[in-house]
Amino acid sequence: MGNNLPRILIVDDEPAIQRFLHTALDNGEFSLHQAENGRAALAAAVNTKPELILLDLGLPDMDGVEVIGRIRQWSQVPIIVLSVRDREDDKVKALDAGADDYLTKPFGVGELLARIRVALRRSLQQAPEPVYHIDELEVDLARRRVLMRGKEISLTPTEYDVLRLLVTNAGKVLTHRQILKQIWGAAYLEQPHILRVNVSNLRHKLEKDASRPCYIVTESGVGYRFKGQS
Repeated sequence: MGNNLPRILIVDDEPAIQRFLHTALDNGEFSLHQAENGRAALAAAVNTKPELILLDLGLPDMDGVEVIGRIRQWSQVPIIVLSVRDREDDKVKALDAGADDYLTKPFGVGELLARIRVALRRSLQQAPEPVYHIDELEVDLARRRVLMRGKEISLTPTEYDVLRLLVTNAGKVLTHRQILKQIWGAAYLEQPHILRVNVSNLRHKLEKDASRPCYIVTESGVGYRFKGQS
C-alpha cells in the first residue's frame, strides 16, 4: 500500500472481526495495521504513528479504556471504539478517557467509513487557527493549548473539541443537538448526558466556581452559550 495513505491501527483480538475490518477497509484508501492486545496496541501506536485507531474495549490483557488513557498521555490521535458493550456508562467511560467516537457492534460498513472520514478530516485540518482571549482564558486553536491566567489547562480531546466549538461561536446559543451532532455525530442526538458530563468537566477546570459559571452559560432547556470574546 502507498506510504501516503492514512494509517489505521486496528486493535481487536477476535479473528472474525479482524477479517471483517480488513475486508471493509482494504479499499485503497488506507494503510492497515493490526494489534491483538493492549500492550501490542501501545507499542504499535508508537512505532507506526497511525492517523486513526479502531479499538475494541474487551482486550485479553487490559481494558480498552486503560489503553485510551495511556495513549492520551502523549498523543491526540483519533480513537474510535468498536465494542459490543452498549451500556451508557461504558460509552461515557470511553469518551471521558479520550475516545473520539463509539460504535456498538454490530455496525454497518457505511457508517464505519463515514465515522472514519469525519475523524480524519477533523484531525488533519491544517488551516491557520486564531487565538481567543476571553478575560483570563486563552484558547490557542493552532497549538491546541488552553491557558487560564497563563497556566496551561489539561483537557481530554473531547473536552477540547466541545470548548473549541463553544469558543468559536462565542456569544451565540448552541442547542444540545447542535453540539451533539457536531462533536459526536447524528447517532448521539438522543444522548445529552455525554454533553453534560463534558461541560461539567470543563466548568470544573475553567471556572472559579463551577456552580456559578461565567464562561459556559446554560440556556435552560435549550443548550449552552460561551461568553463573548473580550
